[in-house]
Amino acid sequence: MALKLKPVDIIRNNSPEMEPVPTGQKPKLKKLKGIRAVLFDIYGTLFQSGVGDISLVANDKSKTREKLIRQSIEEVGFILLDEKTPINELFLDTIKAEQDIRRDQGTPFPEVDIIGVWEDLLGQLEAYELIRGRSTRNNLMQLATLFEVRVNPVYPMPGVLDVFESCLDKGKSLGLVSNAQAFTPLLFDAFFEDSPHDLGLEELLCIYSYEHSVAKPGPGLYEIAKERLQALDGIAPEETLFIGNDLRNDIWPAQELGFKTALFAGDNRSLRLREDDSDCQDVTPDLVVTELEQIPECFG
Repeated sequence: MALKLKPVDIIRNNSPEMEPVPTGQKPKLKKLKGIRAVLFDIYGTLFQSGVGDISLVANDKSKTREKLIRQSIEEVGFILLDEKTPINELFLDTIKAEQDIRRDQGTPFPEVDIIGVWEDLLGQLEAYELIRGRSTRNNLMQLATLFEVRVNPVYPMPGVLDVFESCLDKGKSLGLVSNAQAFTPLLFDAFFEDSPHDLGLEELLCIYSYEHSVAKPGPGLYEIAKERLQALDGIAPEETLFIGNDLRNDIWPAQELGFKTALFAGDNRSLRLREDDSDCQDVTPDLVVTELEQIPECFG
């Protein structure tokens, strides 16, 4: 029998409560004058993540993941006719193939639309008569969401709503710039029962990688943010604070475009200091925060 739950309910039902793992980092705070907008990364910053990021970054070919992908496919209504084909490996290869095509077309950090990846994967299985069932936009979205939360359980960081409220009270425009997929914005509905926009974030400033076919650490998403901030209210990069947990994906490209930056060091699962990455050797964030509530304290 096909799964009847909506994706937002799939997230709620497969997301165990979690607590951040201390990093041992000390906060480095100071007053930043003239900040008019605050942009957040999602995975590892606003939400705890079992793998520290959206799961597409993990090239995991484990038996556990193979079991989970098969369970997920069957639970949304498909019938698998073969037990030997390594479906998870085929899934990862399909992602890589799409990324390679876009790299060849001149995009150094490409992003895929995971719904299209699932459609392609199921088409391959059907072509080899390894699966029975019909793909729809609905069951593909269910499948993408179900598999993601199983391989990468998520839960809000402490203080998400408080930091939003405090920033809004201080007159800041809020947004998101994140490697993400279609199910990612549903995290807010699942845990806070409101969309990002209803929580006070500007729709124009909610920028997700899958919608633009480019991913961090490339500059593309930050360039879009820069253009939209200017269009929104003439906000300049130096008047914008970007907060993320990864020195390479978040802090480095944001600084390259002139944004102020805060490294979120509140969860050891997601903190990425990139100490061996040559691109990050001279990268120093303006702030290091270990709790989201520290951010509003830094507005001058």
